[in-house]
Amino acid sequence: MKKVLIITYYWPPAGGPGVQRWLKFVKYLRDFDVEPVVYAPENPEYPIKDSSFEMEIPEGVKIYKHQIFEPYQLASIFSKKKTKRISSGIIKTRDQSFLEKILLWIRGNLFIPDARKFWVKPSVKYLQQIIEKEKIQTIITTGPPHSVHLIGLKLKAKINLHWIADFRDPWSSIGYHKKLKLSKIAQKKHLQLESEVLNKADSIIVTSKTTKREFSNITNKPVNVITNGFDYAKDSAHKLDDTFTIAHIGSLLSGRNPKVLWQALKQLTEENLDFKKVLVLELIGVVSKDVLESIQGHGLEDYIRLEGYVSHEKAIERQQSSQVLVLVEIDSEETKGIIPGKFFEYMNAERPILGVGPKGWEVAQMILETNTGSAFTYTDCVGIKAQLLKWFHEYQKGELHVKSGHTDQYSRRELTGKLAKLILWE
Repeated sequence: MKKVLIITYYWPPAGGPGVQRWLKFVKYLRDFDVEPVVYAPENPEYPIKDSSFEMEIPEGVKIYKHQIFEPYQLASIFSKKKTKRISSGIIKTRDQSFLEKILLWIRGNLFIPDARKFWVKPSVKYLQQIIEKEKIQTIITTGPPHSVHLIGLKLKAKINLHWIADFRDPWSSIGYHKKLKLSKIAQKKHLQLESEVLNKADSIIVTSKTTKREFSNITNKPVNVITNGFDYAKDSAHKLDDTFTIAHIGSLLSGRNPKVLWQALKQLTEENLDFKKVLVLELIGVVSKDVLESIQGHGLEDYIRLEGYVSHEKAIERQQSSQVLVLVEIDSEETKGIIPGKFFEYMNAERPILGVGPKGWEVAQMILETNTGSAFTYTDCVGIKAQLLKWFHEYQKGELHVKSGHTDQYSRRELTGKLAKLILWE
């Protein structure tokens, strides 16, 4: 059985989507004659925690940990709330305080590529011993944070090993870079590091075809698409809600505000008394003030059911019990290739997906190919309204179902098989 060292910042008890990709790969790699060894920080600053993920770590998997200096811990002395918000990716676009502006400038210009950069040097020294001890021939780095890839870059320069760099999100083209107040020097440094990683890794993994096209313009190294995916539900017998529940599960941040959906819902509640009586708009996860104000501004406050972060198990249950699942991406050119991890769990829940995203969004084509719902742009209120009304009439008859197809390719085990081929072929 071939050993592979997986270097990741996010590992249980971290919560949210960032931890799940490699937790699930580790869960299935042994089925394909690959023994995973994991390296993660000993004292991380996770904005979200979910201890339920610890139950999924396979028995006997070796996990090495090493201390990390976390600047966010120092910054929290000045404002714990603002620091946690920035570290979790919530960056306000308006009404920023002076302190928030300072913290963003420091984050963008002094911590390149990110605030976990101080983990790189001690990790390289520590991992050289682990690689020798475990007789590791292949390492995988996964980012963001993209500083993790710098660990791979430096190990590759010191040791003759095979290095696979996994990008859960793009690097320099990611949308929030524009909000970090980057200087020209900082922008240039990001591009330089990105190019170094892409050209010195032996192979690259990305989660979308869009990112593959982008990276293929920077490197001649093989770029492989392995998306995120879903685990087949242990118990899919959750009772459907009696109400017409339209649920969004996950963060709804300032830029991810589908006003066109609120507009369609407002019109439907004004025009259809039956719809008005049974509508519930359920929001599970972090919801920004901007989004809540927008919903209230459309007169929908009486229909909102707000829950904060829930366990992954609870999130899966709500996906399977809701009538309609909402999937939202920021309306910009940079987000066309972003495929939210929850899309695959939505797919497995077998409830209709209502997607709202940018024109040319890769997800829209995937929804079409798998027959799992419908996707619309931020300007198509008429289309959204018509689709919701169609689904509502089916709900009234007890006939609201999806007949999906071609979804098996996105199961976590199937995707791990693709990863194992990359590892074993090298």
